[in-house]
Amino acid sequence: MPEKIRINKYIASTGDMSRRKADELIKQGRVKINGKKIMEPGVVVGKKDIVELDGKKLKLREKKYIVFNKPAGYITTKDDPNERKTIYDLLPQEVHHLKPAGRLDKDSSGLLILTNDGDLILNLTHPKAHVPKTYRVTVEGKINQNDIYQLAKGIEIEEGKTAYAEAIFLEYANKTTALQVTLHQGYNRQIRRMMESIGHPVISLKRTAHGCIPLGKLKKGHFRYLKNKEVQILFNYIKKIKKKLEKKNIK
Repeated sequence: MPEKIRINKYIASTGDMSRRKADELIKQGRVKINGKKIMEPGVVVGKKDIVELDGKKLKLREKKYIVFNKPAGYITTKDDPNERKTIYDLLPQEVHHLKPAGRLDKDSSGLLILTNDGDLILNLTHPKAHVPKTYRVTVEGKINQNDIYQLAKGIEIEEGKTAYAEAIFLEYANKTTALQVTLHQGYNRQIRRMMESIGHPVISLKRTAHGCIPLGKLKKGHFRYLKNKEVQILFNYIKKIKKKLEKKNIK
């Protein structure tokens, strides 16, 4: 834990809730610091402070990081009102408090990073972060160089939203093309919408890397904990991207 941390962030880090939810609890007068009720989310606490919610002492959870190989046919959420299968049906209870850093749609497969580290999730998913995500994509028909140029130049997938993708041709077989596609954005079903726009609907889509973390040989439906060294490499990778963006003044 840092020397000082905002109370809403502290509360969010102790359980399965967002900072917005923590703000609501604070404004409802349900939070105490060292026995004193507080009503402002901006208050900071330190290591020696005692934080209580509804009279119960809160304790920071140890930060955990896992990589999960999502199979197609599962949605990336914890609860679904339509009772569809979710990734948490495949994951053990011990990691159910972890949240995904971004999503994969129901028909897509591959790498998901899940964690209870809200800062990492923000750094991996915020539109201004520009952390790359890499996919193996199979589409109908034969992709040519002009198609690849169009993807890089940008395609308006809806009014006011232009999507970009870096594509590398891998192979053509059985009237389908396999590509390696890298995104620095995170629009909903972005690759599928872009490919549809150029007349090559997606047959299959698999995320193979997020930032510097590869999927590797992890089996479908399985997960593994990231090693401390991998986590540190990931944070350093994100820092380097931020510095490059600052130099280029990219917002």
